[in-house]
Amino acid sequence: MKIAVPKERREHEPRVAASPDSVKKLIGLGFEVVIEAGAGAGASYSDEAYRTAGASIADSEQAALGDADIVLKIRAPLADSEIGLTKKGAIVIAHMNALGDRDTAKACADAGITAFALEMLPRITRAQSMDILSSQSNLAGYKAVLDAAGVLGRAFPMMMTAAGTIPPAKAFIMGVGVAGLQAIATAKRLGAVVTATDVRPATKEQVASLGGKFLEVDAEMEKDAQTEGGYAKEMPPEYFEKQKQVVAEHIKKQDVVITTALIPGRPAPTLVTEEMVQSMPAGAVIVDLAAEAGGNCVLTEFGKTVVKHGVSIVGHANVPGRLAEDASALFAKNMVNFLTPLVDAETKALAIDWEDEIIKGTLVCRDGQVVHPALK
Repeated sequence: MKIAVPKERREHEPRVAASPDSVKKLIGLGFEVVIEAGAGAGASYSDEAYRTAGASIADSEQAALGDADIVLKIRAPLADSEIGLTKKGAIVIAHMNALGDRDTAKACADAGITAFALEMLPRITRAQSMDILSSQSNLAGYKAVLDAAGVLGRAFPMMMTAAGTIPPAKAFIMGVGVAGLQAIATAKRLGAVVTATDVRPATKEQVASLGGKFLEVDAEMEKDAQTEGGYAKEMPPEYFEKQKQVVAEHIKKQDVVITTALIPGRPAPTLVTEEMVQSMPAGAVIVDLAAEAGGNCVLTEFGKTVVKHGVSIVGHANVPGRLAEDASALFAKNMVNFLTPLVDAETKALAIDWEDEIIKGTLVCRDGQVVHPALK
C-alpha cells in the first residue's frame, strides 16, 4: 500500500506530516512512501533526507496523491485541489478541524474518501501516543513564553547587580491544559514569578507542582467544570462575570499574560477585556494562543503583534509551526502510532477494527457518508 505526504498548502503552515525517521518506520510496517518534492522544506527536512530514509520523491502534488491509498497531512485537504486529486476509497489522516469546518468533511465524504480527524482522539491511555493536540500544544506553550520574553522590555529572572537589584517578571497563565502547563514550566525556568488559573480545580495541584501559584475564581462552580474526556466545559455567564472581577484585579500587576483557552468547535472564550489591557503596566505583553479561534483577548489581531494602550498583544498564527522541525517530528510520530495498530503484523495489510474506540472517535466519513456522531 502506498502512503503519500503532500506539501501543506494552507497559509501559515510550514510543518509536514512525515519526518525521515517516521518514513523508516512506515516502510518497516510494509508501506511504500512517496513525498512531494519540497514538502519538508519548512521543517528543515530535505528531499535527500527522505530518499535516504527510503521514500520516493514525487515532482508534483498530483503525482504524489494520484494512486495513494493513504494520505498523511497536517491540515485538512483543500476542497478545490487536494480532495479532487485523491482517489476514491483512499484514507486521509490529518488535523481535520472537523467540528469547525464541516464543509471539508462533507466534501471528503462526497469524494468517497475515508477521513480520520486526529484532533478528535478519545482521551484514553492507549491514545496518548497518538495525541496531536498534546504534542503540538506542548511546543506552543513553550514558544509562547519565548515570544513573550522576546517582546518584553525587561528580564524574566531576578538579577543582583552592582547597580542594584532587578525584580523578577510576573507571568500569568490563563488556561492550564498542555500548553498552559508547559508555559508555566518554561516561565518558571526563566525565573519569573508565575501564577495561573483554570476552570478545572484538578489543575491546582499541577500548577503547584511546577512552582506556580493557582488563582481561584469560584471553587463551587469549578467542581463541575471538566468533561469526562478531560476538557474544560463551557461555563455559565455568571462564572465569567466573577472570573473577570478576579482576573481584572490580578492582571493589573502582571508583566506577561499568556492565554490558552480553547473550546473544540467553538470561538475562543473572551478572557481579557480592553479595560483589563488598559490596567496593565506599560510595556506588558499578552501572548494569545487562541488567536486562530478568535482570540482570548478582545484586542488580539490574528497573525500580528500590535500595541494597544501601551501593551504588546501577540497573536501569531500557528505557534507550533514556529518550531516546525520539532513540531513535525512529533506530529509524524503521532501518525505512526495511529497507523501501527491498523496494520496486520504478518500480512502487512490494513486490518481496521471499525468498532475500536479510537477508530470510532476519529472517523469523520466513510463510504460516502459523514459518520461521526458529533457531525451529524
